[in-house]
Amino acid sequence: MISNIHILRLLSLGTFVALGCASTSTPTAKTNPSSPAENVMKSPQEVTLQPEVTMQPDAAPSLEPVYFETDQWVLRNDARTSLKVRAAAIQQHPEWGVVTIQGHCDERGTDEYNIALGDRRATAVKRYLMDLGVPASRLATVTYGEDRPAVPGHDEAAWRLNRRTEFASDALQSARR
Repeated sequence: MISNIHILRLLSLGTFVALGCASTSTPTAKTNPSSPAENVMKSPQEVTLQPEVTMQPDAAPSLEPVYFETDQWVLRNDARTSLKVRAAAIQQHPEWGVVTIQGHCDERGTDEYNIALGDRRATAVKRYLMDLGVPASRLATVTYGEDRPAVPGHDEAAWRLNRRTEFASDALQSARR
């Protein structure tokens, strides 16, 4: 059931669709982290912002998050590269069913702005996956804004890991249990 707050957020979504700041940041280097929380302890040069699909023996596959620059929903080049791997994985695993792309933001900005920004991020990822051949019927989007941070904190080390999209499906969740 949708709460009144979420209804208000969705209604104000259209108001904030055109907002956003330009970014001149460049993508960071790629390495494989073991978890987003561990990235907080690493220097900026060591933090991976685009891990690949994680496949371990006898473990459920995991589609790792896609990260974004501040106030941005445009996919970076490293995100596009890693989404090619995710698109192939989704296409190779019809048993995953519908994969939901969850849009997230850091804590800065109003609730309404972050709901809209999270939606734009999720939609950008969905569109790119569809461009790569993933059927629209296999993809859904949802926005959480700043409500579900990946890591706690009130600094850039935390914010960079909270500006993301994540992937979920009932099949993936039950396989992890």
